[in-house]
Amino acid sequence: MFVLTTQVLTDLAQKFTADGFATVGELVSPGELAVYRDIYDRFLSGDIEAGDKRSDLGSHVPRKDGIRENITQIMWPSALHPPLRELPLHHKALAVARELIGADAELDFDMMIHKDPHTAVPTPWHQDAAYWIDMPDHRAVSIWVALDDADVDNGCMWYVRGSHEQPLRPHRPTSDGKNIECDCSEDEPGATAVPLRAGEAVAHSGFTLHYSRGNTTDGTRRAYILNYRPAAMIRHERAQGADHGLNENVRQVRNSGAAED
Repeated sequence: MFVLTTQVLTDLAQKFTADGFATVGELVSPGELAVYRDIYDRFLSGDIEAGDKRSDLGSHVPRKDGIRENITQIMWPSALHPPLRELPLHHKALAVARELIGADAELDFDMMIHKDPHTAVPTPWHQDAAYWIDMPDHRAVSIWVALDDADVDNGCMWYVRGSHEQPLRPHRPTSDGKNIECDCSEDEPGATAVPLRAGEAVAHSGFTLHYSRGNTTDGTRRAYILNYRPAAMIRHERAQGADHGLNENVRQVRNSGAAED
């Protein structure tokens, strides 16, 4: 069982600052997993309607017969199903975020990213900040929570250690124009796979290079991601019309630092 002691949080913050990512430990207990999986699966089945907040992160790859999405992304599940915010994960993740980026951290947005068995489509390499508008305060953390055991074969996260300290790489639209990607690979110095047990989490900076392989296994890979940044920067975003798909779910390069020459 993971306990958010002062020492645990201090060690986590040091690793996050040094590497650009850090494993958090258990944020969803075994007893809570069934609750989150049930809500998650209701989104996937359509019992909880996601509308235009549901899309395919792997739409640039032809889909196999019977597959609705190669990589299902559902933005703003906590807005679509507000009871999620009252469950334990949001409270625990906020405590972690405030330790990592500061006491002014608040939830900016959340999302679900799902990989069905044998879809085998990787999530392209990218840096989250490339999707975001330019902001004077770059502090941000994404907390990626595994609702199933995640390993290299079903799509655990890969990060490039130290990449958060480098400028954003040029990003471009994927071949269908619906997502973005940048040049990187598992052979990049510092590239690290981060397997997790169900209920465990990993936190990464908005500037950290990351991707995940496609799911080539018989099992499902459910992930729930919560994103935090300073409250003042959330207000700044909203004033500029940036809300991470709450009103218009379009994924494109918005950060001038990630624009191609």
